[in-house]
Amino acid sequence: MFDYMMDEKALALREEVRDLVAGVPKQMILDMDEDKIVFPREFLAEAGRRNLMGCRYPEKWGGRGMDWATTVMVMEEVGVLGYIFACVFGVGAELVCDAVILHGTDEQKEKYVKPLLAGQIFAAECLTEPRGGSDFFGTTTKAEDKGDHFVLNGQKRFIVGAEAADYFLVYARTNPDPQCDPHKALTCFLVDRSGGVETAYQYGLMGCRGGGAGRVVFKDVKVPKENVLGEVGAAYKVFNTMMIPERLGTAAMTIGAARPALDIATGYTTRRKAFGQTINNYQGVSFQVAEAAMLLDASRAMCHATARAVDSHIHPRRIRRMVSETKKFVTESCQKAAHNAMQVMGGIGYTNIFPIERIVRDLRLASIWTGTNEVMALIIASEWYKEYFTKKGVTSERDMEEIAAQADSPEEKIYE
Repeated sequence: MFDYMMDEKALALREEVRDLVAGVPKQMILDMDEDKIVFPREFLAEAGRRNLMGCRYPEKWGGRGMDWATTVMVMEEVGVLGYIFACVFGVGAELVCDAVILHGTDEQKEKYVKPLLAGQIFAAECLTEPRGGSDFFGTTTKAEDKGDHFVLNGQKRFIVGAEAADYFLVYARTNPDPQCDPHKALTCFLVDRSGGVETAYQYGLMGCRGGGAGRVVFKDVKVPKENVLGEVGAAYKVFNTMMIPERLGTAAMTIGAARPALDIATGYTTRRKAFGQTINNYQGVSFQVAEAAMLLDASRAMCHATARAVDSHIHPRRIRRMVSETKKFVTESCQKAAHNAMQVMGGIGYTNIFPIERIVRDLRLASIWTGTNEVMALIIASEWYKEYFTKKGVTSERDMEEIAAQADSPEEKIYE
């Protein structure tokens, strides 16, 4: 985030996060990319010891009582270390904890939030299934009510942190009636790793390796009633609020992950010579660097504006649109910035002499996970049209359609 937008407290926190990032061994990063390390337990444990996770949550539950504007700064700085580090950092501290803080009981917060933010346990969110991830209401995992507990059966996949999680945030169908209102058919559960919970780290990922991403299978798992998060049949309420940390957090950390690509390319182009001068003197190079810098600055501005909107508790529908716009714009802009960085470095950027190739691979996930960018476009369009019709006729804005020389031509304004 821009320095001039942060107060002294936020600036001090940024230095704490940068110190955490600086202390991560190079070999850990390389071993994760080669799948030699399946999950960065030590990194999250250290972040927890330093009280750097979940900074916007109340101090009572292990946070720092800060805001979303500060959170996007933290996520950007963690993302600098590598996209997968921000992924695992965010899944537990920003997604699962957010759901429990907003919808859970004090007992659930004590058991599942405090130790996670302290880096003592780990969590994963289980939404995506083999048949798809964007179709939330199409969930086929089932939980059968047995009186004092539920019995959970089903399968989830592409679950970040699956291999290391001590508990899982799981969406499951509790009303099998196909005629049931979809908004009342699903329930959210906190499921401890126990007998019947099977995980498998099996995916040959293009990038973002070492985050414990795997398949999770639930076979007759007994889940006590006190582990229902929120109310039975009200999983959509949980999911709806989690879209903010999922998508705004994703946007912020994507900026951080793209930032090193721009920095490396900038330094490289001021040293690499061709035709007797450094290549930053050629517009074909410097303009691509300029575009990358512009896209990252625009992305930060958008993240900050959306974070302020969330902190200000504006209308939920407008937040829904802004978060979706931010996720789509920022992830695509950052992928373009990393592309430019590789392009100006030429062939050496395509090798592992520099980390550009890893950054490009990792960032490809950004426009897919936490809701594809096509789904973001669908949400943006839907909410924008609703907003347009809501404000039409009640706003004080001037009707600019009439500012045309032949505006009063009904015979020309034919719509059918």
